[in-house]
Amino acid sequence: MTTSIGTDWNAWQESWDRQQEWYMPDREERFRVMLDMVEAFAGTAPRVLDLACGTGTITARLLARFPDATSTGIDLDPALLTIARGTFDGDDRVTLVEADLKDPDWPTRLPYDTYDAVLTATALHWFHAEPLQALYGRIAGLVRHGGVFMNADHMIDDTTPRINAAERTLRHARMDRAQKDGALDWADWWQLAAKDPVLAEPTARRFAIYGDHADGDMPSAAWHARVLREQGFAEARPVWCSPSDALVLALK
Repeated sequence: MTTSIGTDWNAWQESWDRQQEWYMPDREERFRVMLDMVEAFAGTAPRVLDLACGTGTITARLLARFPDATSTGIDLDPALLTIARGTFDGDDRVTLVEADLKDPDWPTRLPYDTYDAVLTATALHWFHAEPLQALYGRIAGLVRHGGVFMNADHMIDDTTPRINAAERTLRHARMDRAQKDGALDWADWWQLAAKDPVLAEPTARRFAIYGDHADGDMPSAAWHARVLREQGFAEARPVWCSPSDALVLALK
C-alpha cells in the first residue's frame, strides 16, 4: 500500500471505505441522499463543515459532485487526519482543522463563522447524550438561516426490540461471511495502519487519545430530531433510513 514517493493515500481511502462498508453496506446511498439535501438547500457551490471528518470521506464525495464547493474538515484523530491531509494536499477548496469537539471553544478554530451545511457520518455515536446536546447547540450557532445540519449514524429505537434483534442477527451473519472472504474489520484496519511507516506514529497517538473503542449513546432518530429542535433548529426529521442507520436533517 506504499509507493516509491510515499504513502498511497487513494489506497488508504479505498481501504477505509471497504472497512466501513463491512459495517454499513448502504453507506454510499446515505451519502447520495445527504448530498441531494445539500443541493436542495444550498445549491451546487455550498460552504460545508465536515464534522468529525476522519479521512475526508464526505469532503471527497462533496467535491466530486460539486466542484465549486468548499469544505472545512474538523477532527481530533491524528491518523485519519494524516490520510485526509495527504488526500487533499494542494486543494485550496479544503481546510483541515485539528480540534476536540468536546472542547466548547472548537468553533473558534474554524475559518468561517457560518456554513451552508454541517455534515457528519458514523461519528457522533461516540458521544453520550448530555455532551451531544451541547454539541448540537454549538452546531446550531454555525449553520446560517436556511442552512442544514445532517447526521448519519447508528440510531437505535428501543421501542422495537424484536425488529432490532432480527436485523442485528441477519446483519452479523452477513458480516461474518464477508470476513471469512477477507473483509477487514475495525481492529484489522488499525493493525494495518500501525504497520505503515507514515501512519504508525499518528496511529499510536490516536490510540493514546481514544483507546481501543469508546461507544457513547445511540438514541433514536426521534431523540436526535427533538434535541436538535430544542437546540435552535426550526425543523428536524429523518430523511433516509436503513434497518440499522438513519440520516437526520435539521433546518435552521
